Amino acid sequence: MTELWRLTAHDAHEKLRAKEFTAVELTESVLERVRAVEPKVNAYITVTEDLALQQAREADTKFATGTATPLTGIPLAIKDLIVTKGVRTTAGSKILGNFIPPYDSHVYENLRRAGAVMVGKANMDEFAMGSSTEHSAYGPSHNPWDLDLVPGGSSGGSAAAVAAGEALGALGSDTGGSIRQPASLCGNVGFDPTYGRVSRFGIIAFGSSLDQVGPIARDVEDAATLLDCISGHDPRDSTSNPEPVADLRHYLGRDIKGMKIGVPKEYFISGMEPGVTARIEEALKLFEHLGCVVDRELSLPSTEHALAVYYIIAPSEASANLARYDGVKYGYSDRSRGSMWENMEHTRADGFGEEVKRRIMLGTYALSAGYYDAYYLKAQKVRTVINREFQAAFEKYDVVVTPTTPTVAFPLGAKLNDPYAMYLNDIYTLPSSVAGLPAISVPCGLSGGLPVGLQIIGNFFDEPRIIQAAHAFEQALGGGNRLPGL
Repeated sequence: MTELWRLTAHDAHEKLRAKEFTAVELTESVLERVRAVEPKVNAYITVTEDLALQQAREADTKFATGTATPLTGIPLAIKDLIVTKGVRTTAGSKILGNFIPPYDSHVYENLRRAGAVMVGKANMDEFAMGSSTEHSAYGPSHNPWDLDLVPGGSSGGSAAAVAAGEALGALGSDTGGSIRQPASLCGNVGFDPTYGRVSRFGIIAFGSSLDQVGPIARDVEDAATLLDCISGHDPRDSTSNPEPVADLRHYLGRDIKGMKIGVPKEYFISGMEPGVTARIEEALKLFEHLGCVVDRELSLPSTEHALAVYYIIAPSEASANLARYDGVKYGYSDRSRGSMWENMEHTRADGFGEEVKRRIMLGTYALSAGYYDAYYLKAQKVRTVINREFQAAFEKYDVVVTPTTPTVAFPLGAKLNDPYAMYLNDIYTLPSSVAGLPAISVPCGLSGGLPVGLQIIGNFFDEPRIIQAAHAFEQALGGGNRLPGL
């Protein structure tokens, strides 16, 4: 009973229903694992042990009264930009180091109603700006497959917690790949849903037209269960879509024979590691073995512009969103200077990290008079072109399959002083994010002993087809939930 943390969420649910152990015992096992490995991994900014045990006791009551759901009693990590009432929420930043939210986010409300257990708030790149979790004000997270490597970012803490057994699942956020890229580097399943599928109410904003919350899990079934729980319309979010929500678990185990898969030529670039290329080719052959029609001649010519588009739009929106952190209303404040304006300037200079300040400056420049049309407006026009290319592809194909990242996990510090090299880690995830499309990353093998991720992109609100393809692939490969030997 001491290693219950190794279970998937769906296995744990079945055993909880069968009364093989209690939610308190499951939570205690996970908390014991956190105490054992957290000093090495640093997956959490805040561990909520007392709250987790209280929620576990409430979960046991739900099982006793027959009101349990598939997530009741399941210990989860919650990315630290997801607002949780009464629990410190920092967004990985010094400027919010003392922020205690007075309300819950929509996604956390849904998890609480389902009876889930929050183990803690997961580490992240400050305000979700980064691809390695090295831009956290609370120190970097480490990849459980090799502690000298990054876990990816910005949801690196969430991915590391799941891979290390410090949670049975997690919520992350994805602006340009921040769920899928760390899931790929840590050997997890990561799902970025259609923009508007999940409410952004109570999510600390980075890029409002891009931000989306989604699950990081041990396998596709757990990802489907988590996404089912957090999806749905929320009138408090003006971008929340009223499109009906399908039961994604209903699409598990379905045959994918005859499914048409497009493989874009532009995603196979010269900088991709040979081991990653080999695993992706093997994955495509497996899809063919499953009866899919795989076409490697798909062209998405505007793919090469997605990086530039993203790094104009996202920083522009960030410069507006982060203007609220002025040291006056809440959060960190430097009031040691002479005037209000000096206090505000020094609060932001000291409270924000270097990457956040870099992106604020980029975004403010792109939005400034004389440059708006040349940069921001043009980026929005190219964004429309990228979306149209995907729409044309989905007239012919059911899904589009690509690598998730061009490389496996890289050493801590290797790209910290080279922003462009760091930004290139998201080159395969950015196009679908810019278009607002749903996409999942599933493990497809190892290269040099490290996980490789396969990305499956679908059309708007076509999460069911993505789950169907991802689950069939996962099962044909031998199932999920392979944990590193940390």
